[in-house]
Amino acid sequence: LKDNPSQYKLTLSGTLKSPKINFHPPFLMLMPVPLDVETEGVVTIIPQDFIRQSQIRVKLPELELADGTRTYPFSVQFPEGQDIVLSSDGTSNELICRVSFRSSKPMSFLGEMLFIDQEEN
Repeated sequence: LKDNPSQYKLTLSGTLKSPKINFHPPFLMLMPVPLDVETEGVVTIIPQDFIRQSQIRVKLPELELADGTRTYPFSVQFPEGQDIVLSSDGTSNELICRVSFRSSKPMSFLGEMLFIDQEEN
C-alpha cells in the first residue's frame, strides 16, 4: 500500500438485536387458597437474541397489608437453574420458573414481577 497511494474504503453494516425474554403462559393466575397454604404456578421463560451467557434474577413485589405491615408473599425457584446458556447453533435454553404465594393474612394482588438479566435488561 505504501507504493500505491490509492485509498480503500470499507463499509460495514449490521443489525443489533436487543436480548429479550418471553413467557409461557404470558400471565399467571394463582388459585385462591386458605390462609397459610401455598399456591404455585409454573412459567417457562424463553430467552431470545442473547449473544452471551447470562443469569436471570427476579425482583419480587413488596405488598402492604390493610394493617400497614409490609410483606413479600411471593417466592420463585428455578429448579433447573437461572443461567441462560447458548447452544452452538445460537439458540438459548428455556428456563422453568416456579412462582409460589403464601400469606397468613387475607389479600389479593394484581401486579408485576420483574425478570432481569445480568446487564439489567
